[in-house]
Amino acid sequence: MATLVAPKDSSPIEDAETIKRACKGLGTDERALISILAHRNEAQRKLLRQAYLDLYHQDLIQQLKCEVSGKFERSLCYWTMEPAERDAAYAKEALEKATPNYYKIIIEIGCTRTSEELLAIKRSYQFLYKHSLEEDVASHTFSDIRRLLVAIVSTYRYEGHVIDESVAISEANIIHQIIEKKDFSNDEIIRILSTRSKKQLCVTFNSFRNIYGSTITKGFVASPSDEYLDALRTTIRCIKYPQRYFAKVLRNAKNELGVDDDGVSRVIITRAEEDLKEIKDLYFKRNNVTLEDFVTNNISADGDYKNFLLALLGRT
Repeated sequence: MATLVAPKDSSPIEDAETIKRACKGLGTDERALISILAHRNEAQRKLLRQAYLDLYHQDLIQQLKCEVSGKFERSLCYWTMEPAERDAAYAKEALEKATPNYYKIIIEIGCTRTSEELLAIKRSYQFLYKHSLEEDVASHTFSDIRRLLVAIVSTYRYEGHVIDESVAISEANIIHQIIEKKDFSNDEIIRILSTRSKKQLCVTFNSFRNIYGSTITKGFVASPSDEYLDALRTTIRCIKYPQRYFAKVLRNAKNELGVDDDGVSRVIITRAEEDLKEIKDLYFKRNNVTLEDFVTNNISADGDYKNFLLALLGRT
């Protein structure tokens, strides 16, 4: 379930006028921006952005970039984008910055979105950056990681309910042989994870556990510095139970280096209209603290940024 609290009806023209007033003068009325943007769904934001362009001949996102800054500006702009445009921007940023675990964002986008959503993301990426997503993934990665990521973003998975249990058992056995031989570069594991439907893969994962008494991810545990095996585990987690994966991203956001604000905001922004309620519940069960309290106590001192995230979490 979504956490976003939005009215059933809203006037995009009135919203655009309210935002314009909030941006006039020497200062910006950040509360007004939050009161509008953090309480509009995807369709309403799209109409608002078009109304703003029609009325003031300026893209709303460009206006926001001129009015606010820092993490608040970043999160506000990402939220205002259409989902495909947003994911394309997240992918581009991940590839260009090549920060630790950047590949997880590509896997996240490739494996937790539907086939149609991924196709829209790739179209948006090509329109925005004049390259294909596959091209940029290939040029920014190498070796086994490259093979896995290119395969994941190139796929168009079957989304239906038909599964084949005999194939699941056969491919569970293939994966077990790969693990036993530590033949992790084998093309078969990439073929299976990148081409089979998610429902088929979940049956394969369950078959593996039933036959061998262990999860597949445990078979891909090695040195923490082995990014490829980490990428395989991330792929499996995103396919098997995306909500639990996102809850883990939030749980791991706080570490000895501080708090990964970008990871927290990315999960909240991309899932607020999808399944953030379930993610919040999983987070609470594992950490015995609500996600709202975590944001309140650990996120940047920027009050507007924090209040915006809390609004998306449903705290009005």
